[in-house]
Amino acid sequence: MTKVRDMVIQENDATRIREILQRFLSESAAIEALLIDRSGQLLAMDGVARALDTVSISALAAAAFSSTSAMAQLLGETEFTVLFHEGIKQSIHVSTVDEEAILLAIFDERTTVGMVRLFARDASQGLGAILVEARRRPRRTGVLAAPLTPEGARSAIRQRPA
Repeated sequence: MTKVRDMVIQENDATRIREILQRFLSESAAIEALLIDRSGQLLAMDGVARALDTVSISALAAAAFSSTSAMAQLLGETEFTVLFHEGIKQSIHVSTVDEEAILLAIFDERTTVGMVRLFARDASQGLGAILVEARRRPRRTGVLAAPLTPEGARSAIRQRPA
């Protein structure tokens, strides 16, 4: 099982991630692209503006991806690196970015799973490189970087002006 690490995606990381997602959408003709960590947390997204429950789809995609690892192991594989769900109007392609993240693409009849898969590989490599940099970056230390303790919370409440 992969341990999810604390990671801070800085503004320049977010800009680079968004550029990769936009290029992926343009090249593949997918509708939406979501970068998700393996626990189901949405890290970034891009695509057409519509009502999409990103919290639920991120959690469900991560869970589906995780659950297939047991099937892969039965076949002697470490994991399956791509999942594909075909619908009547829309389909979903989920693929590995690295050990801690996955890329989810939603697409329709304007493209093919082959096109999405081809460009997802390129996007995943670029996204993976950015995430590696973000994980390696030293974390800030000090008061704002530490979790708030119960005593710290009580102290902050006592010091708050009325």
